[in-house]
Amino acid sequence: MTDATLTVRSATHPTRNYVVTEAGQKLDIPSTWACLKPGDAAVTKTLKTLGPSWTAIRKKGRITFSDGVWAPRENIEQAKSIVAKKRSDPGYARKRAADLKRCQEKQRCYEISFQQALIQWLDFHPRHIVMGEQLAEAISRHATPVGSGTVARTERIPLEERAAAAVIAWMRHRTTVYDSMEISWIKGRRREIRRVLAQQSVQILNAYRTGEQVNQETCLLAQALRKDIIHPV
Repeated sequence: MTDATLTVRSATHPTRNYVVTEAGQKLDIPSTWACLKPGDAAVTKTLKTLGPSWTAIRKKGRITFSDGVWAPRENIEQAKSIVAKKRSDPGYARKRAADLKRCQEKQRCYEISFQQALIQWLDFHPRHIVMGEQLAEAISRHATPVGSGTVARTERIPLEERAAAAVIAWMRHRTTVYDSMEISWIKGRRREIRRVLAQQSVQILNAYRTGEQVNQETCLLAQALRKDIIHPV
């Protein structure tokens, strides 16, 4: 099956010379092939247009990692050469600079929009409005970077829902013991714990929304925000 373009799973041992298809079939890696490690998307994309290749992945728990792309050695070298030649062209550098500027502007606009959505969803009472703005800034700083993998980066749900989910996620990790909890592998157990913690977080937020006098020394949210301001995560 060396003429195929597949997504495969790496062997459990790094020195074994085979991979496993999604259907469970074991494929021996041809001796003339090599693995292009992840890290240069342009080379990887070019490589896949040159002939057969196997995109290797490895799963650790629920997370999937890329192990690179297996392909004929000559194709890998050709892909690197094509990309290097393209990058040496002065026009490429100008285009890259323009693309980067456009992406940075798009990111800046999104950060502003997302932070405003956070402020609106938090809806803190005027008494706590400054804290609400600080909290929105802290959550946005954590959630909006490109590649962060947070809910703020998904486009599958409306902006307002992303903001709500980002607040609850930030509080779950900053104001509860969720990260140190030992959660059994019973189906639905983790979801149930998250639901309970979310309710607790909403109760804390409601005190700031209704304008209650909150003890800033004992409030878990206030403590977490102070830590974030001093040592941004």
